[in-house]
Amino acid sequence: MSRYMQLTVDVRPFYTKGFKAAYPKLARNLIHAKAIKEDDAPALYDLVARLDKLLYDLDGNPKVKDILLKQKSRLKTLHSEIEGHIADWKLSEADKALYKIEDIFEEIEYDLAGS
Repeated sequence: MSRYMQLTVDVRPFYTKGFKAAYPKLARNLIHAKAIKEDDAPALYDLVARLDKLLYDLDGNPKVKDILLKQKSRLKTLHSEIEGHIADWKLSEADKALYKIEDIFEEIEYDLAGS
């Protein structure tokens, strides 16, 4: 590594129609709880990084909080796994784990539809 520079990898969101279109029920609940702003489009990876704060923000909405709590362990494990893969420059493995996070958020959105 250089003395004064370093290479980094960044996980950025890419929603073709926006976060609210991709996850409308989750977005609505997070906006209502003031956990995100109306025009935010956070990366799911970043949401997992601040999941504890999101759960705190959702104290007034126990149904949504419980749905997220059911997935907390899996999401945190995947987040740590991705951090490790990025640190080891195993970007293909990190990408596979990001897909798993997306799958979990699809489950969350599905569960929110039933609540």
